[in-house]
Amino acid sequence: MDKLVQHVVDGPVARLTLDSSHNRNALSTTLVNQLHQGLRDAVAAPAVRVVTLGHTGNTFCAGVDLSQASAADPFEMATERAQELTGLLRAIVESPVPVIAAVDGHVRAGGLGLVAACDIAVAGPRSSFALTEARIGVAPAIISLTLLPKMSARAAARYYLTGETFDAATAAEIGLITMAADNVDAAVALLVADLGRASPQGLAASKTLTTTGLLAGFDRDAERLTADSARLFVSDEAREGMLAFLQKRPPHWASSEDG
Repeated sequence: MDKLVQHVVDGPVARLTLDSSHNRNALSTTLVNQLHQGLRDAVAAPAVRVVTLGHTGNTFCAGVDLSQASAADPFEMATERAQELTGLLRAIVESPVPVIAAVDGHVRAGGLGLVAACDIAVAGPRSSFALTEARIGVAPAIISLTLLPKMSARAAARYYLTGETFDAATAAEIGLITMAADNVDAAVALLVADLGRASPQGLAASKTLTTTGLLAGFDRDAERLTADSARLFVSDEAREGMLAFLQKRPPHWASSEDG
C-alpha cells in the first residue's frame, strides 16, 4: 500500500504530513485511514505533546477524491466515505493532544474541514481556500461539523454558496484559521514551544473546554449529515458535476460568462 501520510516523531512533536501528490492530497479512503491511524499512533506515544498536520506540494488538501471508483453500491460507498471522514474529524477534535494545522498551499472543500478540526491553524502566503461543493451539485455537509462552529455565520453563508476563493488573511478574519503568517514553519515552532511549557493533563483538560460544544454537534448532527452527504453524492446533478470536473468542462447548469 502506498504511504500517503508521513509520520515522524521529533521529541514532543509528532509531525503528520499529507503526501499524496498524484491527487493533490485528496481525501481518498487510503489517505483518510492512514491519517486516522497516524493520529492514533501519535496520541498513544507517551512523549508526544503536540501534533502538527502539514503537507507536501502546493496543495494542503483538494477535498474528496472524486476519481475514486468502486464496484460497491454508490449510496453505500458514499455513506461509508462520509462515515470515514466524520470519524477522522471527530478523532482530531477528541485528541487529548493538541493538533496544529500548518498550511501553505491550496485548501479546497473537505480540506477546510480538516483545518477547522484542528485546535490551531496557521496559513502562509501561498494559501488559498474555497468551498466548491455547490459547484458540483453537493454541499459541505460533513465538514459543517467543524466549519460552522468556527466560521462567522455571514462568512459561512457567503463562501458555502459562492464557492469563491479567499486568502489566508480572510480565513483568519472569519475564524477559519488562527493566524496568517509570512513564515508558517517559524510561527508553528513558536506555538509548539509554548505548548511544550504545559503539562499533558493541563493541555488535555484545557482542550476539552474548547471542544465540548463541537462534540455535542457531532452527537446531534453526524448521522443526519452523513445521510445528506450520501444522498447528494449519488444524485444526477452530482454525477454531472463530478464528471464535468474530471473532464475539465463546465457542468450543464453553469452560467456562461456573457450571461
